[in-house]
Amino acid sequence: MKMRRQTLKWLCVMACAVQWSCSPQLISLGPPIAGPYLSTDALITADGARLFLRTWTPEENPRAILVALHGFNDYSNAFADAGVYWSSRDIMVYAYDQRGFGSNEQAGQWPGLDTLVNDLSQAIRIIGAAHPDQPLYLIGESMGGAVAMTALARSRLKVRGVILVAPAVWGRETMNRIYPLALWLGAHTFPWVKLSGQGLGFKPSDNNAMLIALGEDPLVIKKTRIDALYGIVNLMDAALEAAPSIRAPMLVLYGAQDEIIPKAATGKMLARLSGSPRIVIYPDGYHLLLRDLSAEVVLADISAWITSTDGKLPSGYSGEWQLFFEQ
Repeated sequence: MKMRRQTLKWLCVMACAVQWSCSPQLISLGPPIAGPYLSTDALITADGARLFLRTWTPEENPRAILVALHGFNDYSNAFADAGVYWSSRDIMVYAYDQRGFGSNEQAGQWPGLDTLVNDLSQAIRIIGAAHPDQPLYLIGESMGGAVAMTALARSRLKVRGVILVAPAVWGRETMNRIYPLALWLGAHTFPWVKLSGQGLGFKPSDNNAMLIALGEDPLVIKKTRIDALYGIVNLMDAALEAAPSIRAPMLVLYGAQDEIIPKAATGKMLARLSGSPRIVIYPDGYHLLLRDLSAEVVLADISAWITSTDGKLPSGYSGEWQLFFEQ
């Protein structure tokens, strides 16, 4: 009887949600007005959006170009230390604030999966055209990894290889079933409500000084709209689905201490990848591998992989990753 009353209660909630439902609000993609191009500090997309751009340029002619995509609620400054490191090893780095984040207009509002993928496709095309003699690589951290995976599966981006750093692949099929339902209700009844992750107890990194700096950075989003959470889950669904279709050479990095993207979700994604991806598990690594206290180990592996995708990695961690996910 009690279960029947609970079921009726949920049905009433669902009925009310449908009756008073709102749609998640997305940043609308405008019509093309000109070809995309690079300015000194921005990527200008075909619809005229200005996406703030940071670059790290080697003193000598670069041996490779790396396009870097930041994670959810973050922005291009996520690659500040990494960019300095890689540029000192003759790798030129481009990192832009993805639409809806950082210094861009309407920051905090979800841009939509198609828009994120479209922006990346344009970035790869124009940055590649600017450097026709250098190999172009793509790196994505967390949400950036999910965008990269989806774009590669859809359009076969012209890149020499892709590096996925703790990619966001916690799709609905790997979640507790109540989470997607609650998220749908929130996104379709009060999409504008903002939530913070304060008090959840997750530890994204062992670098406390860096975490404090993120908390004080006004361009890092601290409170997230419910429809943006709904959007990132849609993106993670798409990334998980895209895994078997990616054909580019791939380096996948994951921290054994990651408390943000569950081990089970990452393991499911890895099992679906085609080809022969290089997979590295860092025993002391957290979600923000590129900014952990041991970040230089990760940065060195990435630099070495760009030099030779089949070569030995300095960390020596590449190998029996399957055992980690079976435990």
